[in-house]
Amino acid sequence: MKPFLTSVRRQARAFSLIEVMIALGIFFMAMFAILGLISQLLRNARAFQNKKHADAGMVHAYFLSATNRVTEGLESGEFSELADFGDQYRDYSWEKETYFYASNGLWQVDYRVINRRLGTVESAVSTLYFDPNTQSTGLGGLNR
Repeated sequence: MKPFLTSVRRQARAFSLIEVMIALGIFFMAMFAILGLISQLLRNARAFQNKKHADAGMVHAYFLSATNRVTEGLESGEFSELADFGDQYRDYSWEKETYFYASNGLWQVDYRVINRRLGTVESAVSTLYFDPNTQSTGLGGLNR
């Protein structure tokens, strides 16, 4: 009767082969899912590092933060004039065109980013600014 009790105790303390195989399967499925996620994150980070397209929103944000004055006309320049971007945007230039939009003091400002290498407009943004100092007197004249 003693050998039977010893074998029952051993079975209660050990894992069966099926239990070990199921645990290993779950472990490897979780590891492959995590490695796939990390691979995708690294691929996305690499794509963001290599992205060199300039956006008109960058130019708009610069002028919005630099000044709140509206001056009529066309301005243009290089991205190196806005900030220290290094050589990242050397193939791009920007344009800012401002004109009087309505007699109630509204000005329309169009920002464009031009790819000089291709000769195309990469992106464009139009905004309206209100300047109370330029409201019409009623007969087409401007108060300045």
